[in-house]
Amino acid sequence: MPDISTTYMGIPVKSPIIASSSSLTYSVENIKALADNGVGAVVLKSIFEEEIVLEMEKNMNKMMSENYLYPETMDFYSTEEADDILSSYLRLIADCKKAVDIPIIASVNCVTADNWTYFAKSLQDAGADGIEVNVFSVPSSENTDNSTRGDYLRIFNAVKKEVTIPVSIKIGKYFANIPKVIKELSDSGADAVVLFNRFFSPDIDVDRMTLVSSNVYSDPSEYMLPLRWVALSSGKVDADLSATTGIHDGKTVVKMLLAGAQTVQVATVLYKKGFEYLNEMTFDIEQWMQKKGFETIDQFRGNLNENNVSNPAGYLRFQFMKHISEK
Repeated sequence: MPDISTTYMGIPVKSPIIASSSSLTYSVENIKALADNGVGAVVLKSIFEEEIVLEMEKNMNKMMSENYLYPETMDFYSTEEADDILSSYLRLIADCKKAVDIPIIASVNCVTADNWTYFAKSLQDAGADGIEVNVFSVPSSENTDNSTRGDYLRIFNAVKKEVTIPVSIKIGKYFANIPKVIKELSDSGADAVVLFNRFFSPDIDVDRMTLVSSNVYSDPSEYMLPLRWVALSSGKVDADLSATTGIHDGKTVVKMLLAGAQTVQVATVLYKKGFEYLNEMTFDIEQWMQKKGFETIDQFRGNLNENNVSNPAGYLRFQFMKHISEK
């Protein structure tokens, strides 16, 4: 059978399919089940910047109330006394590393580089093979300047200074020039860029006249968005590109690899079809490779990115010019 092993952020993985951060990746039992069904790596459910900062503030308050606020103890208490959420997360990393032999990637959901990035070192010390920084930054006001791209760079650089393990950054789609953002992050040393994070989608319940959540799960048609931008950036940056959103079957995984993705990340399909479906996705990739005569992923990765496709303008067209002209 063809060999579907590859690397991600320089880490060997036995499959290009990675379980993305979700509530499914927050227990040792689930991580073991994912590994048993052939997943290449797991991104743990995100811990939030607010949770890290809250624990730090609790520790600071405790120090002050107990008269422990001496300079020589400041570093110890601000970084080592995290309890509950933080210590549980660190234990999860350590326990997962003992239970499985696949890479375990910690995840932090954040909006700033303030007061939390020290914790990245604790994630590394707990045994994480890498860190995924999931940045939630959406220009939402006419008063917002053009610093959003700079926010991503500042956050990444602050985390990268704390650790030696690989760091990826998961970005949103709200940029005027996505390839430039990817290039800047790659040039700054990002080991991987993940396209794209899935923001909370608000909707309105007209009967109850209240704000509700919508589109929690991705739709299979949504893969075309990351496909375009992977294809346009593949071969032009040093960072690995990992595609996510709308990847529901092995055929779509192949499409992403042909566009130049190093790996893909999946969640919705795991909720809907179960962990066992990973085996079917893997089988479909292997069958396609065998049919086309490919023995390894590297033999076809990027064969249809902008640099290699016969009609690169197809990735750049936004209007249905040909379709309309034929009507």
